[in-house]
Amino acid sequence: MYAHISGIVEEVLADRATIEAGGVGYELLCSSQTLKCLKAGAPHKLYTHFHISLSQDVMALYGFETKEERAMFRRLIGVTRVGPKLALSVLSSLSVQDITLAILTENAAAFDKVSGMGRKTAARVLLELKEKVTADDAAIDSSAGIKGSTGSMDIRSEAIAALVSLGYDGVSAGRAVAAVEDCDRVEDMITGALREIARKGKR
Repeated sequence: MYAHISGIVEEVLADRATIEAGGVGYELLCSSQTLKCLKAGAPHKLYTHFHISLSQDVMALYGFETKEERAMFRRLIGVTRVGPKLALSVLSSLSVQDITLAILTENAAAFDKVSGMGRKTAARVLLELKEKVTADDAAIDSSAGIKGSTGSMDIRSEAIAALVSLGYDGVSAGRAVAAVEDCDRVEDMITGALREIARKGKR
């Protein structure tokens, strides 16, 4: 119904923003990641998703800073028992790259800090979206993504699981493993990831 809205940011609240365009004030529900990009009084463009909940008789307009964020939102709400509120919670806690990497490597621990999401729901997200994302979706920019070829996701999954068992959180483990070139052995992947964690810790 609406592809995007461009106008002046009128108000930015904890979970939504109002953009005035053509004399109309549009209220858009947004992730915290998107809200950080908005400044009251400044012009801005948000990509939109119009959602109708027949069960709750509710209509709402959602706004996103990038097309990639909107695409991930649409994937998430397509998962069984994941509604728009939970999808925004995921996008507020994790970047699109983090979510994609978690799905590709079956890293349920990456969703541990998402408010309202338990391990069963996280497992459902991994299962239902596994065939709907690719390594290319995780490499939107050079700061996150799997280097080299698509590689062996099994080795990366094992490496992440090992790091989580050592006490690292799922997101940090996923990012560290993603920064390592393809390896033939999981031990080498873990070693490379630990070096990456140590390197970032020194910054």
